[in-house]
Amino acid sequence: MDAAVVSPLATAADAAVRLQGLGYDGCWTAEINHDPFLPLALAAEHTTSIDLGTSIAVAFARNPMSLAQIGWDLQDYSRGRLILGLGSQIKPHIEKRFGMPWGKPVARMREFVLAMREIWSCWRNDTPLDFRGDFYTHTLMTPMFVPSAHSFGVPKVFVAAVGDRMTEMVGEVADGLLAHAFTTQRYLREVTVPTLSRGLQRAGRARADVQLACPVFVVTGRDDNEVATAATGTRKQIAFYASTPAYRSVLELHGWGELQTDLHRLSRAGRWDEMGALIDDTILDEFAVVAPVQDVVTKIRSRCAGLIDRVLVGFPSSIDESTIAELVTDLRGGTKETR
Repeated sequence: MDAAVVSPLATAADAAVRLQGLGYDGCWTAEINHDPFLPLALAAEHTTSIDLGTSIAVAFARNPMSLAQIGWDLQDYSRGRLILGLGSQIKPHIEKRFGMPWGKPVARMREFVLAMREIWSCWRNDTPLDFRGDFYTHTLMTPMFVPSAHSFGVPKVFVAAVGDRMTEMVGEVADGLLAHAFTTQRYLREVTVPTLSRGLQRAGRARADVQLACPVFVVTGRDDNEVATAATGTRKQIAFYASTPAYRSVLELHGWGELQTDLHRLSRAGRWDEMGALIDDTILDEFAVVAPVQDVVTKIRSRCAGLIDRVLVGFPSSIDESTIAELVTDLRGGTKETR
């Protein structure tokens, strides 16, 4: 069971320590308005056992060599706890915000992962570096630039995927799939996992070779009022994602495709406050776990069963930390590790 940490450096270490103390298995940073890696260096320094991951770092804003080096150093400093979670972003951001090339994102991401693995193999096994691809070429590695050896292996590489082709590619080459929060149990079962399995089969891999990590909206509280308050914010989040054309397929599976059209129209008009009202209770229940505190663990388990290997949960601010610690312990199987 995992949780997100906010990225500002001034709070990153304390946030990671807090999550470790509450019993979480992993903490994740995101590349939004802060660098995703610097907070993990602080988290690695101040924690001992919690996994440290990026969900996500923008791969195409960088190159395989730069991320191979960051991954190597953080894996060493965290003593083997890094999960390098990558995402492609979208064309306007890559070209206009990062000033980097865009094109064939699935093939580019596949090559990116394979190139990093080739670089790590060179460093670990003292073999010549000779990676030649369509997008990246790495053929020079002199002893001066080889980092110091360590005994913690290479980081796990997770890749964010929404579309079918990227999801299949994850099954072929990655250690994990980072699913989007805007998904449903039915979509995971009927679309995501079968698509992932096609990639696994093509590469001769088993389902156990790839972890499926997914955030889950949680609407809970100690009474009906707290649950209703939490639901209001979650409806707005769901409406925001639902307004995006890229996620329309999730709604269409449930017969709600026109909702995307309506929400997109409202978003373009800047009518954000009206959007949440279009997310009725039926839709909310599909996209979120909705339950009072005493029932929320059972419902989260039901949502994940047989589908999600790593679940990222954020509880409403109304839930006190002692209760969160109890919920985390219950979700992890009733045993809280000494940290």
